[in-house]
Amino acid sequence: MLKPDFSKGLIPAIITDYENKEVLMLAYMNEESYQKTLDSGETWFYSRSRQNLWHKGATSGHFQKVKSIYLDCDQDTLLIAVEQIGAACHTGSRTCFFQEVRSAK
Repeated sequence: MLKPDFSKGLIPAIITDYENKEVLMLAYMNEESYQKTLDSGETWFYSRSRQNLWHKGATSGHFQKVKSIYLDCDQDTLLIAVEQIGAACHTGSRTCFFQEVRSAK
Protein backbone atom coordinates (compact mmCIF):
# COMPACT_ATOMS: atom_id res chain seq x y z
CA MET A 1 0.00 0.00 0.00
CA LEU A 2 1.27 3.47 -0.85
CA LYS A 3 2.01 5.79 2.04
CA PRO A 4 2.29 9.57 2.08
CA ASP A 5 5.77 11.05 2.41
CA PHE A 6 5.85 12.85 5.75
CA SER A 7 9.65 13.28 5.64
CA LYS A 8 9.26 17.07 5.41
CA GLY A 9 6.59 17.25 8.10
CA LEU A 10 3.05 18.30 7.23
CA ILE A 11 1.34 17.56 3.95
CA PRO A 12 -1.75 19.27 2.49
CA ALA A 13 -5.06 17.44 2.43
CA ILE A 14 -7.66 18.66 -0.04
CA ILE A 15 -11.14 17.73 1.16
CA THR A 16 -13.95 17.27 -1.38
CA ASP A 17 -17.58 16.24 -1.28
CA TYR A 18 -17.71 12.63 -2.47
CA GLU A 19 -21.04 13.10 -4.29
CA ASN A 20 -20.56 16.34 -6.23
CA LYS A 21 -16.73 16.74 -6.09
CA GLU A 22 -17.01 20.26 -4.61
CA VAL A 23 -13.81 21.38 -2.88
CA LEU A 24 -14.75 21.90 0.76
CA MET A 25 -11.49 22.82 2.46
CA LEU A 26 -7.75 22.43 2.65
CA ALA A 27 -6.02 21.40 5.85
CA TYR A 28 -2.73 19.80 6.86
CA MET A 29 -1.91 16.35 8.16
CA ASN A 30 1.04 14.87 9.93
CA GLU A 31 1.64 11.15 10.19
CA GLU A 32 -0.37 10.84 13.40
CA SER A 33 -3.45 12.65 12.08
CA TYR A 34 -3.28 10.58 8.89
CA GLN A 35 -3.23 7.34 10.91
CA LYS A 36 -6.13 8.54 13.10
CA THR A 37 -8.08 9.32 9.92
CA LEU A 38 -7.44 5.81 8.59
CA ASP A 39 -8.33 4.18 11.93
CA SER A 40 -11.48 6.20 12.67
CA GLY A 41 -12.94 6.78 9.20
CA GLU A 42 -13.30 10.48 10.05
CA THR A 43 -10.89 13.30 9.28
CA TRP A 44 -8.18 14.40 11.70
CA PHE A 45 -5.79 17.24 10.95
CA TYR A 46 -2.82 19.04 12.43
CA SER A 47 -3.34 22.68 13.40
CA ARG A 48 -0.33 24.77 12.46
CA SER A 49 -1.44 27.64 14.71
CA ARG A 50 -2.27 25.56 17.80
CA GLN A 51 0.43 22.96 17.14
CA ASN A 52 -1.85 20.02 17.91
CA LEU A 53 -4.22 17.49 16.37
CA TRP A 54 -7.87 18.26 15.81
CA HIS A 55 -10.78 16.03 14.91
CA LYS A 56 -13.03 17.75 12.37
CA GLY A 57 -16.45 18.11 13.95
CA ALA A 58 -15.42 17.43 17.56
CA THR A 59 -16.59 20.87 18.70
CA SER A 60 -18.94 21.88 15.85
CA GLY A 61 -20.66 18.55 15.21
CA HIS A 62 -19.80 18.99 11.50
CA PHE A 63 -18.02 15.69 10.97
CA GLN A 64 -16.45 14.36 7.80
CA LYS A 65 -16.96 10.66 7.05
CA VAL A 66 -14.13 9.48 4.80
CA LYS A 67 -15.23 7.78 1.57
CA SER A 68 -11.90 7.64 -0.28
CA ILE A 69 -8.31 8.81 0.01
CA TYR A 70 -6.05 9.39 -2.99
CA LEU A 71 -2.36 10.20 -2.93
CA ASP A 72 -0.80 12.42 -5.61
CA CYS A 73 2.04 11.27 -7.86
CA ASP A 74 4.71 12.82 -5.60
CA GLN A 75 3.16 11.20 -2.50
CA ASP A 76 3.05 14.55 -0.70
CA THR A 77 -0.59 15.66 -1.08
CA LEU A 78 -3.82 13.89 -0.19
CA LEU A 79 -7.22 14.18 -1.85
CA ILE A 80 -9.89 13.02 0.57
CA ALA A 81 -13.52 12.60 -0.48
CA VAL A 82 -15.95 12.82 2.42
CA GLU A 83 -19.58 12.77 3.38
CA GLN A 84 -19.81 16.22 4.95
CA ILE A 85 -22.14 16.52 7.94
CA GLY A 86 -23.05 20.22 8.24
CA ALA A 87 -20.67 22.98 7.20
CA ALA A 88 -17.05 22.33 6.31
CA CYS A 89 -15.85 25.87 7.05
CA HIS A 90 -15.44 27.27 10.56
CA THR A 91 -17.42 30.34 9.35
CA GLY A 92 -20.50 28.18 8.91
CA SER A 93 -20.26 28.05 5.11
CA ARG A 94 -20.54 24.70 3.35
CA THR A 95 -17.12 25.26 1.76
CA CYS A 96 -14.13 27.37 2.76
CA PHE A 97 -13.91 28.59 -0.85
CA PHE A 98 -16.75 31.12 -0.99
CA GLN A 99 -14.83 34.40 -1.50
CA GLU A 100 -14.34 35.05 -5.21
CA VAL A 101 -11.15 36.93 -6.04
CA ARG A 102 -11.45 36.86 -9.80
CA SER A 103 -13.57 35.17 -12.44
CA ALA A 104 -12.95 34.51 -16.11
CA LYS A 105 -14.04 37.24 -18.51
